[in-house]
Amino acid sequence: MRIENFRKETKDNLVKAIATVIWEDRDRPSKDLYFETTAEYGDDLFCNPNSFLLTCTLPAMRYGEKRIALDAPICPELKDGLITAMNYLIDWHGGDRRVIPIEAPLQSQALFPHKPPRAGCLFSGGIDALAMLRDNHLNFPPEHPRYIQDGILVYGVLNGEDEFDPSFQNVINAISMMAKDAGINLIQVNTNTNAHLRDLDSDYSFWRFEYHGSFLAAIAHAFAPRLTTVSIASTYDIPHLEPWGSHPLIDPLYSNTNLQIRHENAALSRLDKTKLVGEWDVALKHLRVCNEKESYSQGNSNCGKCEKCVRTMTALLALGILDKTSTFRENDVSKKLLLDTCYLSDSYEENCYRELIEPLKQIGRDDLADGVQQVITRYQEKDFKGLIKRFDRAFLNGNLLSYVRAKKKEKQNS
Repeated sequence: MRIENFRKETKDNLVKAIATVIWEDRDRPSKDLYFETTAEYGDDLFCNPNSFLLTCTLPAMRYGEKRIALDAPICPELKDGLITAMNYLIDWHGGDRRVIPIEAPLQSQALFPHKPPRAGCLFSGGIDALAMLRDNHLNFPPEHPRYIQDGILVYGVLNGEDEFDPSFQNVINAISMMAKDAGINLIQVNTNTNAHLRDLDSDYSFWRFEYHGSFLAAIAHAFAPRLTTVSIASTYDIPHLEPWGSHPLIDPLYSNTNLQIRHENAALSRLDKTKLVGEWDVALKHLRVCNEKESYSQGNSNCGKCEKCVRTMTALLALGILDKTSTFRENDVSKKLLLDTCYLSDSYEENCYRELIEPLKQIGRDDLADGVQQVITRYQEKDFKGLIKRFDRAFLNGNLLSYVRAKKKEKQNS
């Protein structure tokens, strides 16, 4: 894969940093990738080769490119970090992944060496990001270099949109209210750097397990003239860490001499984070946790029906603050909704529910505590069966499953 033709363009009230990506070993058309922001922050947007390197290296490795080559200088510290990150991903996921060479001239000195310290964060308006910002402002005085002054809101993260959907303005308006109350600047970014992979990653497995930390760090580096530290909110807490695209082991590897990337709040559980957000009235009025695109067009930002919404609603209910959260239509959760909606996928999600049992009992919601326990039991039974199947495939060539099926058939015929 080659990355070339770095340039910056301004049209109307928007400024773009653009580079052309050319696939060499996979039959795909070349693509102009971009990061776009409003004119207010246009001078801070830098057509940074390091941003495009971060955007493209892991997809190039995952989807069969033999190298990644740039015709512009890159930071040697970032190059070293990316090589280490590729090794982590190979160790975690195996398969046909190989470390690919990064071919580019190396920068001999740091970019923007005299800029003053300034901290920012990726700011989605969800529980993780809001808790990160509140925790930061509670623990660092405003004059400290780590005190977050800027929040970056990205469009095109999950749904892979190539063009801006006007209905997303509802999300921008809500998050702007939270940013204003927190006293931070909201920097809006639109990008197609994930959209061009959507046909290769239709189930988002590459995004979730390998890519999104690098993707978010790339956006941070696009604002290298402005920022010296950018924080990414953790998903998993420390007891439940597992291979994931944003991880305390790999996110800092996406730093360079000019900009440090931090992975924040892995010491906090999901309930700990929800408690932090629950102390912030404006955040409760504008909380957004839903990733369903249809929710963009609604006055409230959450569908209230997906697993993530129901999990958050149950936590807010357990804390006694669901009725203070304006972005959910309902002020209650039923046991039936829990059981119909909440199917778990990993031990972290299991713990997110498990830590709700006692708080629910304490407020007299034994029905929901029992529902949560049933959700957990259902996951554990499924996970155990899945573990047996994986063991059978890996070590017994599927013979155990074949034997069980044969015995069932034999019993049915007898």
